[in-house]
Amino acid sequence: MIGRILGFYFARRFAHAVAVIFLSCVTLIVLVDFLEMARRTADRDQVTVSLLALLTLYRAPAFTEQLLPFAVLFGGMVTFVILSRRLELVVARAVGLSVWQFITPPVLVAFLVGVFATCVFNPISADFKERANQIEGDIFASGGGTPGFTQGKKEFWIRQQSVDGQSIIQAQSSRQGGRVLSGVVIFEFDPAGNFMERVEAKSATLGDGAWILTGAKVLVPGLDLASYDTYMIATKLDPKQVQDSLIAPETVSFWQLPSAIRSAEQSGFGAEKYRLQLQSLLAKPFLLVAMVLIAAVVGLRVFRFGGVGQTILGGVLAGFLLYVGTKLAEDLGEAGIVHPVAAAWFPAVTGILLGALILLHREDG
Repeated sequence: MIGRILGFYFARRFAHAVAVIFLSCVTLIVLVDFLEMARRTADRDQVTVSLLALLTLYRAPAFTEQLLPFAVLFGGMVTFVILSRRLELVVARAVGLSVWQFITPPVLVAFLVGVFATCVFNPISADFKERANQIEGDIFASGGGTPGFTQGKKEFWIRQQSVDGQSIIQAQSSRQGGRVLSGVVIFEFDPAGNFMERVEAKSATLGDGAWILTGAKVLVPGLDLASYDTYMIATKLDPKQVQDSLIAPETVSFWQLPSAIRSAEQSGFGAEKYRLQLQSLLAKPFLLVAMVLIAAVVGLRVFRFGGVGQTILGGVLAGFLLYVGTKLAEDLGEAGIVHPVAAAWFPAVTGILLGALILLHREDG
C-alpha cells in the first residue's frame, strides 16, 4: 500500500513538472512565432491580427511535437533533483523501495504521454500543419504570384510509369491537391529506358489517364524545338496518388501513413520519408522512456554524490546528444543510407539501454 501511494505521488510530481515546462515553452514559442509572422507579413495589408493568430495556432502543434522529448527530459530532471534534495528518495528507500520501483511511475507516465502524442496529438498536429500551409500559401501568393500557389517552396519531383514508358516530372509548385502543377519539366523515356523527349510547360493538369500540358515546348533529340498550346503525356497516376506523393510527412496523420506509403510506392515516388515518419512515431513512447531514464541517472547522482550543477549539465548534454543522434539518424534514413526502422528506433533503444546500464551499475554494482 505504501509503495502504491508513493508511486502515485512520484507520478503526479513528474506529470506536473513536465506539464509546467511544456506549457511554458509552448507559450514562448507561440509568442515568438506570432511576432515573426507579423514581421514577415507587415507589407501585406490583407493580413489581419486574427488571421495571424489563427496561423500561429495552426503552426504551434508541429513545433511542440519536437519539444515534447525535451519537456520530458527536463521535467524528469526537475522531479528527481527536487525529490533528492528534499530527501524524499531517502524515505522511499527506507520503506524498502528500490530505484526501479520509484522510477517506474514516471516511466509509465512518459510512455502513456508518448502513446497519446502518437495516436491523438499527431493527427491534430498534421491537420493543423496542412491548414497552416494553405493559409501561408494564400498569404504569400497574394503578393504577386498566382493565387493558390505557394511561392518560395522547394521544387519537387514525381516518377511515373505509363503505357509509353517512364516519365520524370519536375514542378515548381502545385495546387488542388497536386492535380495542377506549375513550372513543369518532363523527361520521357521509352519502355527500354532510352531517352525520348524533354517537355517544358507553363502548367500541367491531371486528367483521365494523362497530364494535359498548357504552353508546352517539346525537344526531341535530332529535331527542332516544337511548341504546342496543348500537349498530353500519358500517366497511370490518379489524383490520390499524386496528392500523397506531394504531401510532406509532417502533414500526414499517423493513421494515414500506411496508405500514404502504399500510394507513394504505386506512383514510383520514394516512400522512405513516410516509412521513417511512421517508425519515428511508433518509437516516440520509447524515446520518452529513454529521456526519463537519463533524468533518473541525473537525480540519483545528485542523491548520492552531490554536485547538482555538474550532474544537471551532464543530463542536458546527454539529452542534447540523444536529440542530435535522433536527427542524424532521421537524415540518414531519409537519404536511404540507413533503413527507416533502424534510423527511427536506434536512438530510443540506445538511450534506454544506456540509462538502464548506468542505473544497474550504480544501484546493483
